[in-house]
Amino acid sequence: MKYVIVIYSNDPENVWNAFRLANMCLAHDEDVTVFLLGQGVESSSIKSMKFDIEEQMQNFEDHGGKLIGCTVCCDIRKYIMPELEHDLRCTMGSMMDLYGLIKEGDKIITF
Repeated sequence: MKYVIVIYSNDPENVWNAFRLANMCLAHDEDVTVFLLGQGVESSSIKSMKFDIEEQMQNFEDHGGKLIGCTVCCDIRKYIMPELEHDLRCTMGSMMDLYGLIKEGDKIITF
């Protein structure tokens, strides 16, 4: 099954839970793509004592999850967060890419 998880929040708990779900799907040999949209592109920059987002994102990467960040959303933030695209360490994509994922995905989940 192909899961597409769209993260458009920068709330630490929401982002943490989204990646926990993505990792659970990967653990069950599912095909998982996370698309970061809007505030979601800030995921790698979120620091939280309570929610270890960095660990969840690293687990996702280590287990073969596909991560795509919205190029336009990163561009909007480039003056206040110039390191953002570098810190994301992911493929950059467009609305057309998101459309393709949604069209081909079996399950679409948003956070």
